[in-house]
Amino acid sequence: MLTTYEEAVEWIHSRLRLGIKPGLLRMEWMMERLGNPEKKLRTIHVGGTNGKGSTVTFLRCILEEAGCSVGTFTSPYLEHFNERISMSGKPCGDSEIVKLVNVIRPLADELEKTELGGPTEFEVITAMSMYYFAFMSPVDVVIYEVGLGGRFDSTNIIHPLLSIITSIGRDHTAILGDTYGEIAFEKAGIIKDGVSIISGASQEEALAVIRKTAEDKKAPLYTAGGQFRAIEHTPLENGGRFTFSSIFKEYHGLEIGMIGKHQAENAALAVMACHILSANFSLPIEERNIRAGLLRASWPGRFEILSAHPLVVIDGAHNEEGIKALVSTLQDQYPGRKKTIMFAALKDKKFEKMIRDLDAAADRLVFTSFDFPRAASAEDLSEASISASKLTASDWRAGISDELKRIETDGMFVVTGSLYFLSVVKPYIQEVLNQRKEIL
Repeated sequence: MLTTYEEAVEWIHSRLRLGIKPGLLRMEWMMERLGNPEKKLRTIHVGGTNGKGSTVTFLRCILEEAGCSVGTFTSPYLEHFNERISMSGKPCGDSEIVKLVNVIRPLADELEKTELGGPTEFEVITAMSMYYFAFMSPVDVVIYEVGLGGRFDSTNIIHPLLSIITSIGRDHTAILGDTYGEIAFEKAGIIKDGVSIISGASQEEALAVIRKTAEDKKAPLYTAGGQFRAIEHTPLENGGRFTFSSIFKEYHGLEIGMIGKHQAENAALAVMACHILSANFSLPIEERNIRAGLLRASWPGRFEILSAHPLVVIDGAHNEEGIKALVSTLQDQYPGRKKTIMFAALKDKKFEKMIRDLDAAADRLVFTSFDFPRAASAEDLSEASISASKLTASDWRAGISDELKRIETDGMFVVTGSLYFLSVVKPYIQEVLNQRKEIL
């Protein structure tokens, strides 16, 4: 039996050696041994390429404003492992992680001896979350974020009240496929018989697949640009304002505390979800709950402003669509600012197109790397750039310290790319900025 939090997390991370093993048989085996906790939960399932975490947060905050207790299962974490299993936005405790590992570990050892093989890290954490919300910390609703794809994702053993597919983009193509249609097919795997599905997908190729799956499953489908939409988006200093228009209701002047037009679109998914939950499951969600929840919602690492003076932003844009959203936000929100952008990525990403978009957006472009097995080198990233103002930083800490000193009054520093990179960068930037304040 493990006794410390450090031992528990080390054991969980040791499962990374098993890589990604698509399929639900190991999850079903563990759930049966645990007394089928997934069947005791009222859940909402959120899949898609980008915007999952933000949509989960918007929806959580609205439901909380309506008086619901809400659990969330998200990935990856940005600063603390416990973030992945949270209740009311607060990560579960270290002691609870230890208890959960001691429940799941014997099952993992037993499963290892079967023809199914041992569970992966993500399967272990998913099982931990379901046991936690069913038996240790029951809540009214749990929102589950898909880890990868959808059809064979370990979260797909739930039968939710409602499913949401945020956007479809080209990410994890080696596993999910190269085309929008192929990727949409995997994402649409979360659609269940008769369960309403909300989609934010914009490509017709992807929408066609989602429509066909919904039709086959007799699942009512609501699409962005069809049955609902976010319109009249206006950038604000620390967020945005938009109008939500749907076949049910229209709300003018909704405000969000997250920056970017894409965040208004994510918020619209959450608002549409609330209409369906209210209509189909009698959840008492009122307009005031929607307005308050949207304004309160924040999601670390998504165009997060770490400092206003100097202006320092981190954003976990790690695929083509994410970078496009970042560039669009920079153009809309800060058209007159001189922009220095630092970028780090994983080598299994198709980063060439991302870098070309950054070339056009940055006045100064810094490529770096970090201590992670799959991290691309700064030199490889730089070779993909045609910017005349590019440079490499072999040591990202030194690079960040240098760039923070260089920021001018009309400038800004943006650190973007892999979320794994941002998880180590954020506390370092905060430390440097705090030291500067103390000196001043």
